[in-house]
Amino acid sequence: MKKYLSLVGTLVFLSFAAFSQQEKLLFDSEEILELTMSFSVKKLRSETNDSTFIDSFLGFRNSAGVLDTLDVELRARGNFRKANCYYPPIRMRLKKQEGKGNLFDGSRNLKIVFPCQRGKNADAYVVKEFLCYKLYEQVSDYTFQTRMIRINFFNEDDKKGQSEQLIGFLIEDDDKVAERFEGEILENKKIIGAVLEDSSAIRHDLFQYMIGNTDWSSMYQHNMKILKLDEKTVVPLAYDFDMTGMVLPPYAQVSNLVAIKTVSQRLYRGFCRDEAMMQAIREEFMEKEEALFSEIADLEPLVPGYEIKFMTNYLKEFYEILRDDKRFENNILAACRTTE
Repeated sequence: MKKYLSLVGTLVFLSFAAFSQQEKLLFDSEEILELTMSFSVKKLRSETNDSTFIDSFLGFRNSAGVLDTLDVELRARGNFRKANCYYPPIRMRLKKQEGKGNLFDGSRNLKIVFPCQRGKNADAYVVKEFLCYKLYEQVSDYTFQTRMIRINFFNEDDKKGQSEQLIGFLIEDDDKVAERFEGEILENKKIIGAVLEDSSAIRHDLFQYMIGNTDWSSMYQHNMKILKLDEKTVVPLAYDFDMTGMVLPPYAQVSNLVAIKTVSQRLYRGFCRDEAMMQAIREEFMEKEEALFSEIADLEPLVPGYEIKFMTNYLKEFYEILRDDKRFENNILAACRTTE
């Protein structure tokens, strides 16, 4: 969208670091990526659906450190947040040839997670959700790649034409994660949790218990994709961690299908598996303890100190259960499911 080129060129406050001589791709770095976006939130809500996009642009620094723009298409996605948040989650698609030979090469389709609301601490909740993706990377082999972003956002609904800075993150497209693992995403198929590959399923289920998440289902592929690796092996790909005890946003609510009152209460929803394997993966999590706490500590510049303390204490409670044989037996081994 050419009319935005002069606008983008005037954004002098953006402090972009030039890429090194060796070209890096989107998920090759964990540095916060600075972006510029402009669109109408109202239009995004009212005029887009699964097949209808609106035109926009994406501003970023290329490998030479020069400000560049790409033509993109956007649509709102999600259900709960689309209905309840000011900023809906977004699916972004680069127009043909736009992602060639630059940072976005190979990442034409992406999901963007924005803060839910505009109020105080809104950025902290999205950072905490990003943390959950990083924690999952520590304990599972099968995860979506993510990249934190800082967006200089121009809302075209704002008559004053002022910009605001938002923290968010990008999520790898389903097809790309399948390609990385030389597998296939099983769409629109009901998968009984018991048929998932045992070790991957236990890691997934224990992770969800760790972050206080009950808002998922393999049967209905709710907040979960199923990745088929070969004719006999299917594994879970978890995503969407806002409705959890670790994140605890103001809008968090518990399904009436589970026997807890708040999302901060932990409930193990995994299927019963071989106990020896359960114990082995329990040990894996124990060995990852320091790395998981380090992920929280790394967020200290981005969220208030009380949030760091809260997340640290919440994770400590999980490890207290993990270290105690009786509590592990009662809360996990004896609590596993035998039916959907």
